[in-house]
Amino acid sequence: MTHDFGGAVMAVLFDLDGTLLDHEEAAAEAIVHSFPDVAPAWLVPRWTELSEEAVDRYLAGELSLTEQRRSRIVTLARELGLGDWDDARADAWLAGFLALYQAAWRPFPDAERTLPVLAAGGLRLGVITNGDAEQQRTKVRRIGLADRLPVVVASSETGQAKPAAGIFRTACAALGVEPAAAAYVGDRLITDAQGAAAAGLTGVWLDRSGDPAPDTLDVPRITTLDALPGLLGVQHREPPPRPGA
Repeated sequence: MTHDFGGAVMAVLFDLDGTLLDHEEAAAEAIVHSFPDVAPAWLVPRWTELSEEAVDRYLAGELSLTEQRRSRIVTLARELGLGDWDDARADAWLAGFLALYQAAWRPFPDAERTLPVLAAGGLRLGVITNGDAEQQRTKVRRIGLADRLPVVVASSETGQAKPAAGIFRTACAALGVEPAAAAYVGDRLITDAQGAAAAGLTGVWLDRSGDPAPDTLDVPRITTLDALPGLLGVQHREPPPRPGA
C-alpha cells in the first residue's frame, strides 16, 4: 500500500504514551522496583493488564482518575496475598510508585530525532492524548519536548477520548488547520490511526512490534518515527536551534 501526500499535510499530531514517551518501559521499571521479590515475567504483564483495564474504565467515565489508580494496586495486592488494602494504604503506595514512574520517563530516541526534522520542514506539531491533562503535559515537559509540541489536547479537558472524532478535530482547530491537512501518528491501530482517519486526518500507525504487516491495512504503517518525514515528503533540513540554546 503506497501513499502520496503531495505536500498536503501542514501539521502532525502525535499520541504520547508508546509513541513519543516509552511508557511501557517506565511502568515496568517502576512496578519491578516496587515489588522486587515478585517475578518480573508475571508482574509486568499483569500490571500492564490491570492498568489498561483501569484506564479504559476511567475513559468511559466509570472511575475517577484516583479510583482507577487505586483499583490497579488493590487488585494486585490481593493477588499477591497482601490482603485487602484500604484507600489510605493504596494512596500511600501510589505516591511512591508514581515517583518511580516519573523518574523513569524517557522519550523514544526516534522521537527526539524526528520532531526537529518535521519542525524544520515547516510543519505544525502537537499531541492528542487520552488521559489527565496535567500529568500528560508534565510528561511532555519532563522529557524535553515541550518546545517542539506547543499544543497538547487531552481527553480530560475535551470530554472525548480517542477514537472519537471530536478530540482529533479539536486538536486540528488548536493548530489552525483543517483535518484534511493534518496527520496523526500513534501506536494503536484502531484508537489512533484508524480513529484519526475516520475523523478526516491522515492516520499513521506506528507499529514498533517488529511483527509482519497485516495483509490488509487501510492506513500507512511505519515501524519507527525515523520513517515519518519520508512518508510525509518532508525533506531533511538543518533544524533550527531550540529556544535558549
